[in-house]
Formats: sequence, C-alpha cells, structure tokens
Amino acid sequence: MPESPIRKLSPFAEAAKRAGKKVYHLNIGQPDIETPEGMLNAVKNIDFKVWAYTESEGTHPYRNKLATYYNKHGYNISADDIIVTTGGSEAISITFMTCLDAGDEVIVPEPFYANYNGFANQSDIVVVPIMSHISNGFALPPISDFEKVITGKTRAVFICSPNNPTGYLYSKEEMEALKALVLKHDLFLFADEAYREFCYDGQTFVSPMHLDGLEENVVIIDTLSKRYSACGARLGCIITRNKEVWHNALKFAQARLSAGMVEQLAGEAAVDTPNEYFEKVHAEYSHRRDLVVSALNKMTDVYCPNPGGAFYVMARLPIDNSDKFCRWMLEDFSYQNQTVMMAPATGFYTTPSAGLNEVRIAYVINENELRQAMICLEEGLRAYPGRV
Repeated sequence: MPESPIRKLSPFAEAAKRAGKKVYHLNIGQPDIETPEGMLNAVKNIDFKVWAYTESEGTHPYRNKLATYYNKHGYNISADDIIVTTGGSEAISITFMTCLDAGDEVIVPEPFYANYNGFANQSDIVVVPIMSHISNGFALPPISDFEKVITGKTRAVFICSPNNPTGYLYSKEEMEALKALVLKHDLFLFADEAYREFCYDGQTFVSPMHLDGLEENVVIIDTLSKRYSACGARLGCIITRNKEVWHNALKFAQARLSAGMVEQLAGEAAVDTPNEYFEKVHAEYSHRRDLVVSALNKMTDVYCPNPGGAFYVMARLPIDNSDKFCRWMLEDFSYQNQTVMMAPATGFYTTPSAGLNEVRIAYVINENELRQAMICLEEGLRAYPGRV
C-alpha cells in the first residue's frame, strides 16, 4: 500500500508547529472557502426522530436533485443513473471493483491523484501509467502512447479533468481522441470530475457525458468536497448509463449499507446554492492561481505551467529530491519563523525517479498567506543544501 504524498509529511508539520513555526499548508486540497450557508443550515435545522439507514443507492430526493444539477450541465441522465457514495474515494473503489477483476489493467496519464494507486492496490488492479510532461503543461499524451500499452488485460482508461495534481483541463479535441480510443478497443472510460466548476480563462469543461456514443463505456466519479468546500461531508457519487455497471456497482453499495443520512440532506441543499457563490469562488481561485504561477516563475530556475483548472499547480524546482526537500522545509528550515508544507511530486508518479524535482502546490489559502508562503519558499530554495 503506497504512502500518501499529501499526508505522509504531517508528523513533521505538526512537530514544526510545536516548535513554534507557522506552517503554510499548500500540500492538501482543503479549501479555506466557506461552505455554502444553505448546506450548513440544512444540518442545523435537522428534524428527525431516528437517524436511520438510507437506500444503498442514495435517497431518492438527493439523487433527483443531483440529476437536476447534472442535466443543467448537459448530462441527460436520470436519478436511476446515480449511486451515492461515501466520498469520491468510495466511488473510485466501487468503480474499480465493479469493472475490473484482479490483474486487470487501467491506463492512467501520470502524474495522477496518488490515491488511485491505493484504490487499485486494494483490488489487485494494475495501474499502467502514460507519461505527460511539464514542458507542455501536462497535456494529454499522444494516443499512440496509449496504443503501445494496451494488452489483453486492459479494461479501462482513467482521466481526471481538470486534473489533480497538474490543473490541466482536457480540450474537446483531446476528449474526442479518447472517445475514439475507448470505442476502438471497447474499454471503459473512467472520469474523475471533482473539479468541474474550476475552469479559468474562459475555457470550457468537456465531460465524456457530452460525447455521443459512449453511453455504455463511461463511468463518472464525482464528489461535492471541492465544489462546495465540504471535504468533511464525505459524499460523492457514481454516474453511468450502463445499466449492467450500475446494477453491479449497487451490490458493492449494498455491502457497505449506505452513505450518510445527514450528509445527503446537506447535499440536497447544496444543489440549490446560488450562482453568485460560484462566481465569487471562481474569481478568488483564478486570482490565487495567477499570484502563485507568477511568483513561482519569477524565482530563479523555477518553472510552473499555467493550469486551466482545479486549484493545484505542479512546479519544477532546482532541487535534488522533492521528498527530501519537502521534509527539509518542515524539519530544518524557517524564514521569520515560517515554513511551507508541499506535496512531493514523486507520489503522483509510478514511473521510478519521475517527479524528483517537482512539487504540487494547492492554492487553497488566502492571498496574504499565499504571498508569504511564496516568499518563504523562495528563501528555502536559496538555503536548501541539495539545490542543483
């Protein structure tokens, strides 16, 4: 079972705090944006006598609300195409167990969200990485690279757009190319859409659900954690028009009984969040992105592509080893009694030695703290004994 690059350095961060240092947490996608008031009020105003199980596929009122939300985005689904899960994490696990057997292979462009490896490990599924590159902003690798690794064991391609950890947003052309690939080889296309709302510079989000002819191939994995800044609610879902997939996924959902009742009540309220909330959040993240990308690219020998979505950047630093550097920043360095916690990029790759000079930064703290964190990082790079 692999370690989490996002959380494995937490003991060193806690030790730094006990030593009196201020730690800027840029390692984890935990937004500081306030959760919508309607969600919080739904929890405060709960009125039931028994805290009961819900249906394994999710409550009908919540699934109806979700269908309304997705259909506003052009998905053309019904409540019966949705299974509610305990976070996006369980949605990934159930999808893997439903669609793949032990030893089957899923192709994933890397770097990718580190926990995909963990979920695959739990189910004895083989992740086959396809390298994307910082030099072109981590764009979708050429389809010929996918073709080279397809075997008799290949069952699926797994994408995340906008991407975690890179922030890359796949274009319509890239999605059409993936469509042709999965139809040619009769593969599943798994799509993690946790960051759907976070697209910048006027770019348009394109889902596999927007493409005709993929009804039997697509499984969408989603969560309200990022959309509504409600990571602790642990509420996600699986969406598929493939009824055989849906019915078999339901067996796994029944085995774990149900998602939380209170969370689904909050989720119902979340769908009614006014557009003004997202407009403010979008503007805030766009501003933060610009601040971080600009600050990083002004640092000597640092390169950071400008991402099209999500709230992460991957940066190439003049360092010998990102794991050592990120730990050193917490254990041995401080600037004005401050330091920065980042996620070493090695944990987002499976290819050996990849990501040794890269880190993922989550711009999820306020502008003033981001500015201080960038100053602190620059000072750390100057002082780091492993600078190259």
